[in-house]
Amino acid sequence: MFGLTTLGLIHTAISLVAVVCGFWALARYKEITSQQALGRVYIGATLLTALTALGIFQHGGFGPAHGLAVLTLGALVLGFATVMTGLFGRWSRQLRAVCFSATMLFHLIPAFTETLTRLPATQASFPDAEAPGLRPIFGVLVLLFVAGLMAQLRWLRRQAG
Repeated sequence: MFGLTTLGLIHTAISLVAVVCGFWALARYKEITSQQALGRVYIGATLLTALTALGIFQHGGFGPAHGLAVLTLGALVLGFATVMTGLFGRWSRQLRAVCFSATMLFHLIPAFTETLTRLPATQASFPDAEAPGLRPIFGVLVLLFVAGLMAQLRWLRRQAG
């Protein structure tokens, strides 16, 4: 289906669960944490998404999507480490928010890329992941992420005060 392998289909299904739970947690709680059921599902699905991404080589060898998977794993580890160790003191909650929210961006970049290079099925919107038309879309995603993260950090600061 849509040129996906079995692993690709599993990866896509898990990532959709993660994205829905991530947006839901952010809308409901303004942050993603392991203390929320939605957050736990998001974190678990994100972990599985990143791990399965490392086994997908439809576009050749190690590529940008694999790099995002590694960044995602790093962000998850750092997000957990900040809270569990308290190494960053009162900034631990904010750093966790940055890490876990960044993983949402790491989901959306390949989601848009894969969707727009595969759909509509008869003639995809873009020929490949390197298409110049995707760059403005990535730029908008980054701007939305930064704006959302700034709002989230302001909310967290008000909660702490």
